[in-house]
Amino acid sequence: MPERKPPAKRKPAPKPGRKRKPAPLPPPPRGARSRALEADERLRDIYPAATELDHGSPFEMLIATILSAQTTDRSVNLVTPKLFQRYPTAADLAAADPAEVEQLIKPTGFFRAKTRSIISAARQLVERYGGEVPARLDELVTLPGIGRKTANVILGVAFDIPGFAVDTHVTRLTNRLGLVATRDPVKIERYVTKMVPPREWTGFSLRLILHGRRVCVARRPRCEECVLNDFCPSSSVRPRRASLTRRT
Repeated sequence: MPERKPPAKRKPAPKPGRKRKPAPLPPPPRGARSRALEADERLRDIYPAATELDHGSPFEMLIATILSAQTTDRSVNLVTPKLFQRYPTAADLAAADPAEVEQLIKPTGFFRAKTRSIISAARQLVERYGGEVPARLDELVTLPGIGRKTANVILGVAFDIPGFAVDTHVTRLTNRLGLVATRDPVKIERYVTKMVPPREWTGFSLRLILHGRRVCVARRPRCEECVLNDFCPSSSVRPRRASLTRRT
Protein backbone atom coordinates (compact mmCIF):
# COMPACT_ATOMS: atom_id res chain seq x y z
CA MET A 1 0.00 0.00 0.00
CA PRO A 2 1.26 3.55 -0.74
CA GLU A 3 2.53 5.41 2.26
CA ARG A 4 -0.06 7.85 3.55
CA LYS A 5 1.10 11.40 4.11
CA PRO A 6 0.27 12.99 7.44
CA PRO A 7 -2.47 15.62 7.19
CA ALA A 8 -1.23 19.16 6.74
CA LYS A 9 -1.29 21.26 9.85
CA ARG A 10 -3.92 23.93 9.81
CA LYS A 11 -3.04 27.46 10.80
CA PRO A 12 -4.77 28.45 14.03
CA ALA A 13 -7.78 30.67 13.48
CA PRO A 14 -7.33 34.27 14.62
CA LYS A 15 -8.70 34.96 18.06
CA PRO A 16 -12.08 36.70 18.08
CA GLY A 17 -11.82 40.47 18.36
CA ARG A 18 -8.19 40.60 17.31
CA LYS A 19 -7.66 43.02 14.44
CA ARG A 20 -5.37 42.01 11.63
CA LYS A 21 -2.48 44.33 11.00
CA PRO A 22 -2.66 45.98 7.57
CA ALA A 23 -0.20 44.65 5.03
CA PRO A 24 3.02 46.69 4.85
CA LEU A 25 3.04 49.33 2.14
CA PRO A 26 5.63 49.28 -0.65
CA PRO A 27 8.01 52.26 -0.63
CA PRO A 28 6.42 55.55 -1.79
CA PRO A 29 7.68 57.31 -4.93
CA ARG A 30 11.22 58.66 -4.64
CA GLY A 31 11.38 62.03 -2.88
CA ALA A 32 7.74 61.79 -1.76
CA ARG A 33 8.40 62.79 1.84
CA SER A 34 10.35 65.90 0.84
CA ARG A 35 7.60 66.93 -1.56
CA ALA A 36 4.91 66.33 1.07
CA LEU A 37 6.69 68.48 3.66
CA GLU A 38 7.36 71.26 1.15
CA ALA A 39 3.77 71.22 -0.14
CA ASP A 40 2.46 71.34 3.43
CA GLU A 41 4.66 74.32 4.25
CA ARG A 42 3.79 76.34 1.15
CA LEU A 43 0.05 75.65 1.24
CA ARG A 44 0.05 76.67 4.90
CA ASP A 45 0.98 80.19 3.81
CA ILE A 46 -2.03 80.40 1.48
CA TYR A 47 -4.98 78.49 2.91
CA PRO A 48 -6.48 78.23 6.40
CA ALA A 49 -6.78 74.84 8.03
CA ALA A 50 -10.54 75.05 7.81
CA THR A 51 -13.51 73.49 6.12
CA GLU A 52 -15.82 75.65 4.03
CA LEU A 53 -18.85 74.06 5.70
CA ASP A 54 -20.52 76.43 8.16
CA HIS A 55 -21.10 74.82 11.56
CA GLY A 56 -21.25 75.72 15.22
CA SER A 57 -20.90 72.33 16.93
CA PRO A 58 -19.76 68.74 16.29
CA PHE A 59 -23.41 67.80 15.63
CA GLU A 60 -23.79 70.49 12.99
CA MET A 61 -20.47 69.51 11.43
CA LEU A 62 -21.55 65.87 11.22
CA ILE A 63 -24.87 66.69 9.56
CA ALA A 64 -23.24 69.17 7.17
CA THR A 65 -20.68 66.60 6.04
CA ILE A 66 -23.44 64.11 5.23
CA LEU A 67 -25.28 66.76 3.23
CA SER A 68 -22.10 67.72 1.35
CA ALA A 69 -22.00 64.45 -0.60
CA GLN A 70 -22.40 65.01 -4.36
CA THR A 71 -22.84 68.77 -3.97
CA THR A 72 -20.93 71.94 -3.12
CA ASP A 73 -20.26 73.33 0.34
CA ARG A 74 -22.00 76.50 -0.80
CA SER A 75 -25.23 74.58 -1.42
CA VAL A 76 -25.00 73.01 2.01
CA ASN A 77 -24.38 76.37 3.68
CA LEU A 78 -27.53 77.75 2.07
CA VAL A 79 -29.77 75.14 3.73
CA THR A 80 -28.18 74.40 7.09
CA PRO A 81 -29.13 77.65 8.88
CA LYS A 82 -32.85 76.87 8.56
CA LEU A 83 -32.27 73.17 9.17
CA PHE A 84 -30.39 73.76 12.44
CA GLN A 85 -32.79 76.45 13.54
CA ARG A 86 -35.65 73.96 13.14
CA TYR A 87 -33.71 70.99 14.57
CA PRO A 88 -30.93 72.30 16.86
CA THR A 89 -30.09 68.98 18.55
CA ALA A 90 -29.74 65.33 17.62
CA ALA A 91 -32.92 64.57 19.58
CA ASP A 92 -34.86 67.17 17.60
CA LEU A 93 -33.67 65.80 14.26
CA ALA A 94 -34.24 62.20 15.34
CA ALA A 95 -37.93 63.01 15.88
CA ALA A 96 -38.30 65.08 12.69
CA ASP A 97 -40.92 64.57 10.00
CA PRO A 98 -38.95 63.31 6.96
CA ALA A 99 -41.17 65.30 4.58
CA GLU A 100 -40.24 68.56 6.34
CA VAL A 101 -36.54 67.71 6.30
CA GLU A 102 -36.69 66.86 2.59
CA GLN A 103 -38.08 70.28 1.77
CA LEU A 104 -35.37 72.02 3.79
CA ILE A 105 -32.42 70.17 2.24
CA LYS A 106 -33.80 69.73 -1.30
CA PRO A 107 -31.26 72.13 -2.93
CA THR A 108 -28.39 69.81 -1.94
CA GLY A 109 -29.62 67.03 -4.23
CA PHE A 110 -30.34 63.38 -3.41
CA PHE A 111 -32.51 64.87 -0.68
CA ARG A 112 -34.54 61.73 0.07
CA ALA A 113 -31.49 59.57 0.67
CA LYS A 114 -29.80 62.35 2.64
CA THR A 115 -32.91 62.82 4.77
CA ARG A 116 -32.87 59.13 5.67
CA SER A 117 -29.17 59.33 6.51
CA ILE A 118 -29.26 62.42 8.73
CA ILE A 119 -32.38 61.30 10.62
CA SER A 120 -30.92 57.81 11.12
CA ALA A 121 -27.60 59.29 12.24
CA ALA A 122 -29.38 61.56 14.71
CA ARG A 123 -31.34 58.60 16.11
CA GLN A 124 -28.17 56.59 16.60
CA LEU A 125 -26.50 59.53 18.32
CA VAL A 126 -29.43 59.67 20.74
CA GLU A 127 -29.69 55.92 21.28
CA ARG A 128 -25.99 55.09 21.52
CA TYR A 129 -24.20 58.26 22.59
CA GLY A 130 -26.69 60.33 24.56
CA GLY A 131 -27.14 62.76 21.69
CA GLU A 132 -23.42 63.63 21.51
CA VAL A 133 -21.09 63.05 18.57
CA PRO A 134 -18.42 60.48 19.44
CA ALA A 135 -14.81 61.59 19.08
CA ARG A 136 -13.49 58.22 17.85
CA LEU A 137 -12.96 57.15 14.26
CA ASP A 138 -14.17 53.59 14.79
CA GLU A 139 -17.43 54.87 16.28
CA LEU A 140 -18.03 57.65 13.76
CA VAL A 141 -17.81 55.31 10.76
CA THR A 142 -20.67 53.20 12.15
CA LEU A 143 -23.08 56.11 11.75
CA PRO A 144 -25.25 56.31 8.60
CA GLY A 145 -23.73 58.52 5.90
CA ILE A 146 -20.31 58.71 7.58
CA GLY A 147 -17.32 57.10 5.91
CA ARG A 148 -13.66 57.24 6.83
CA LYS A 149 -13.09 60.48 4.90
CA THR A 150 -15.90 62.40 6.59
CA ALA A 151 -15.02 60.89 9.97
CA ASN A 152 -11.47 62.24 9.67
CA VAL A 153 -12.82 65.69 8.78
CA ILE A 154 -15.12 65.66 11.81
CA LEU A 155 -12.31 64.55 14.12
CA GLY A 156 -9.93 67.24 12.90
CA VAL A 157 -12.36 70.15 12.58
CA ALA A 158 -14.79 69.51 15.43
CA PHE A 159 -12.46 67.89 17.99
CA ASP A 160 -8.94 68.98 16.98
CA ILE A 161 -7.94 65.31 16.75
CA PRO A 162 -5.47 64.63 13.90
CA GLY A 163 -7.06 62.96 10.91
CA PHE A 164 -6.10 62.92 7.24
CA ALA A 165 -9.23 63.03 5.07
CA VAL A 166 -8.91 61.62 1.54
CA ASP A 167 -11.51 62.82 -0.97
CA THR A 168 -11.33 63.09 -4.76
CA HIS A 169 -9.25 66.30 -4.55
CA VAL A 170 -6.73 64.78 -2.14
CA THR A 171 -6.52 61.64 -4.26
CA ARG A 172 -5.82 63.71 -7.38
CA LEU A 173 -3.25 66.02 -5.78
CA THR A 174 -1.29 63.38 -3.88
CA ASN A 175 -0.88 61.45 -7.13
CA ARG A 176 0.02 64.52 -9.19
CA LEU A 177 2.57 65.59 -6.60
CA GLY A 178 4.12 62.15 -6.62
CA LEU A 179 3.41 61.50 -2.95
CA VAL A 180 1.65 58.23 -3.76
CA ALA A 181 1.03 55.95 -6.73
CA THR A 182 -2.37 54.62 -5.75
CA ARG A 183 -5.98 55.77 -5.77
CA ASP A 184 -6.94 53.68 -2.75
CA PRO A 185 -8.04 56.21 -0.07
CA VAL A 186 -6.94 54.05 2.87
CA LYS A 187 -3.49 53.52 1.36
CA ILE A 188 -3.15 57.24 0.57
CA GLU A 189 -3.99 58.04 4.19
CA ARG A 190 -1.43 55.52 5.43
CA TYR A 191 1.29 56.86 3.13
CA VAL A 192 0.82 60.57 3.82
CA THR A 193 0.44 60.21 7.59
CA LYS A 194 3.91 58.65 7.62
CA MET A 195 5.35 61.65 5.75
CA VAL A 196 4.02 64.60 7.76
CA PRO A 197 3.70 64.95 11.55
CA PRO A 198 0.29 64.27 13.15
CA ARG A 199 -0.22 67.94 14.02
CA GLU A 200 -0.31 68.65 10.25
CA TRP A 201 -2.64 65.86 9.14
CA THR A 202 -5.91 67.78 9.36
CA GLY A 203 -4.57 71.06 8.00
CA PHE A 204 -2.69 69.44 5.13
CA SER A 205 -5.73 67.49 3.93
CA LEU A 206 -8.01 70.54 4.17
CA ARG A 207 -5.49 72.69 2.29
CA LEU A 208 -5.08 70.07 -0.43
CA ILE A 209 -8.86 70.09 -0.85
CA LEU A 210 -8.94 73.87 -1.20
CA HIS A 211 -5.99 73.88 -3.59
CA GLY A 212 -7.67 71.19 -5.66
CA ARG A 213 -10.83 73.25 -5.92
CA ARG A 214 -9.15 76.53 -6.81
CA VAL A 215 -5.92 75.77 -8.68
CA CYS A 216 -5.11 72.09 -9.25
CA VAL A 217 -8.50 71.37 -10.81
CA ALA A 218 -9.31 68.07 -12.46
CA ARG A 219 -9.58 68.90 -16.17
CA ARG A 220 -7.05 71.66 -16.66
CA PRO A 221 -4.86 72.38 -13.68
CA ARG A 222 -3.66 75.98 -13.53
CA CYS A 223 0.01 75.08 -13.17
CA GLU A 224 1.10 78.61 -14.09
CA GLU A 225 -0.57 79.88 -10.89
CA CYS A 226 0.51 77.02 -8.64
CA VAL A 227 3.00 77.65 -5.83
CA LEU A 228 4.12 74.02 -6.10
CA ASN A 229 5.01 74.08 -9.78
CA ASP A 230 8.79 74.04 -9.28
CA PHE A 231 8.81 70.56 -7.76
CA CYS A 232 5.51 69.01 -8.82
CA PRO A 233 6.28 66.11 -11.21
CA SER A 234 3.03 66.82 -13.09
CA SER A 235 3.61 70.54 -13.66
CA SER A 236 3.16 71.64 -17.26
CA VAL A 237 5.12 74.90 -16.92
CA ARG A 238 8.64 75.94 -16.13
CA PRO A 239 9.14 76.54 -12.41
CA ARG A 240 9.11 80.09 -11.14
CA ARG A 241 10.51 79.30 -7.72
CA ALA A 242 13.82 77.91 -6.58
CA SER A 243 14.17 74.17 -6.77
CA LEU A 244 13.09 72.14 -3.80
CA THR A 245 15.89 71.75 -1.32
CA ARG A 246 16.47 68.22 -0.23
CA ARG A 247 15.18 67.36 3.22
CA THR A 248 16.59 64.73 5.43
